[in-house]
Amino acid sequence: MDYNKIAVGILENIGGGQNVVSAAHCATRLRLVIADNSLINKAALENVDGVKGVFIASGQLQIIIGTGTVNKVYDEFLKEGHIEAATKEQVKQAATNRQNIFVRLIKTLGDVFVPIIPAIVACGILMGLLEGLAQIPALEGMTENNFYVFVHAISNAAFAFLPVLIAVSASKVFKCNTLLAAVMGIIMVHPDFVNAWNVGSTDMSQYILFSIGDFHIQLVGLQGHVIPVVLSIWIMSLLEKGLHKVVPEVIDLFVTPLVTLLVTAFATMLVIGPIFGTVENWVLDACEWFINIPYGFGGLIIGAVYALTVVCGLHHMYNAIEAGLLSSTGYNPWMPIATCVNTAQGAACLAVALKTKDKKLKSVAIPAALSAYLGITEPAIFGVNLRFRKPLIAGCIGGAVGGWLVALLGVKANAYGVTGIFGILITMFDWRNLLLYLLGIVVASAVAFAVSFVLHHDMQPLSENEIAAPIKGKAVKLSEVKDETFSQGVLGRGMAIIPRMNIFTGNATVYAPFDGEISTLFETHHAIGITGNGVELLVHIGVNTVELGGKYFTPLVKEGEKVVRGQPLIRFNARKIKKAGYDITTPVIVTNSDDFAEVEMQKSRYTQLESKCLVCTKQA
Repeated sequence: MDYNKIAVGILENIGGGQNVVSAAHCATRLRLVIADNSLINKAALENVDGVKGVFIASGQLQIIIGTGTVNKVYDEFLKEGHIEAATKEQVKQAATNRQNIFVRLIKTLGDVFVPIIPAIVACGILMGLLEGLAQIPALEGMTENNFYVFVHAISNAAFAFLPVLIAVSASKVFKCNTLLAAVMGIIMVHPDFVNAWNVGSTDMSQYILFSIGDFHIQLVGLQGHVIPVVLSIWIMSLLEKGLHKVVPEVIDLFVTPLVTLLVTAFATMLVIGPIFGTVENWVLDACEWFINIPYGFGGLIIGAVYALTVVCGLHHMYNAIEAGLLSSTGYNPWMPIATCVNTAQGAACLAVALKTKDKKLKSVAIPAALSAYLGITEPAIFGVNLRFRKPLIAGCIGGAVGGWLVALLGVKANAYGVTGIFGILITMFDWRNLLLYLLGIVVASAVAFAVSFVLHHDMQPLSENEIAAPIKGKAVKLSEVKDETFSQGVLGRGMAIIPRMNIFTGNATVYAPFDGEISTLFETHHAIGITGNGVELLVHIGVNTVELGGKYFTPLVKEGEKVVRGQPLIRFNARKIKKAGYDITTPVIVTNSDDFAEVEMQKSRYTQLESKCLVCTKQA
């Protein structure tokens, strides 16, 4: 493998080294932050020898290369691009800084809740085992045993003191004193306050701190809450950093921690907790209501759109929702739906792997599908399904059906952070729940696989004298075009296509029919020239459409740009062009026809992007 050639190929298709803000690599992929994403030629990048997949996630361009190879390509990449090496954390921070405030907020929540997952999972598994054993008739009465009480305390610890875990994790995200944050978490669940779970059975008149009219501030802990904890530690971090700047060093050691703790505690228990705790309850009640919409329709909707939120990088917020549901209800109904979504995307990706004859695509799709079944969907979604779109849609359909089923049947987990096959560890607290969880996986996978297998069409391999269809539609002879310049072959021989437009938007798209270079892109964007394999091809959208002056046409490439087969070149609104009075019949002409003995149109009535439409026979 030529590592230098791979590195150069990558640089050529991302706008060069000057377009790289930061670069690092992990065990399998290059992780890049790009200054101008419009300079990325994703289709050409995927076609570079040695590149197994390309996707953009969390503000990073991630290029899958493989274990044992990526580090060597990375070295050549830095050398050829004159780029300084960076750590994964530096790349992560650079990517975060380039995202909008909403995405950064969602990502911050993910950064807080993801590190807590091992503790939640460990306690959740132990709690599930205990609940499962307690249902066995032969072990009836075991809950009265002191050893059971001891183990139950261990299993319940992470949930009973969740604010402490969240506070410690948040302190690392907001970069403040971890021990002060831990103390704040302890204050929120201190036994001197009324446990939030016991408010309904307690005479709260004894625990009123002060009143404002009919509004009472009471001594109530924050058990069952997560967002007020995060806000509290964020405020603590701002306060602590501000005090460090103004308090003299000689008294900073005791003044800053004391003032920070007191002010944060008062703000948390008197303002943040009551206000944002109430707001959080509204949000969690809404989520729980949505999931429990009659007949499972809430699960269907969540299952349908969940993968799209992964594409947008918004899925980090679900950890906070799941943690809140666990704290407030003791169960997590969101996780089984997420599992159906993940495994459906994996099944859709697997269908592509089994159907394709492209060895490179197969080598990417199979491990990506396996990864999705283990709960990590990014390789499947970004590396395969989003690239071909139809498998992504198939995965959304499978996720919707699976989500509907598990919501209808009331499947739930007792932890969060684990999806896919390993999710059985946090759903096995009773056999019915576990079997229904597995049923959801099977149904979601079967539906997604079947739909993906039917919808996905592998592109036929072309010989160097064959040209694929640049547009979907009805194929007609060039002589039928109502323009003598085309019909009489003045510009060259070829064929024509009556574009098939999207029934909703009226749009149609011109795609690259072979690997090549954009030799001509007219200013009015109604026609484009592509050169490759000795063929000079002109795709002229409609007849006399130059008169539109570029209206209804959107170019997706630039003149001189290298393109690969199947890459979108121009998007146009065929419906509006037709409504404006223009014939949308599109000539596809080999302008250097004299270089070939024959330019033959294929006999199929309809053109598909995956198949050939013209054959150019070289002269003897």
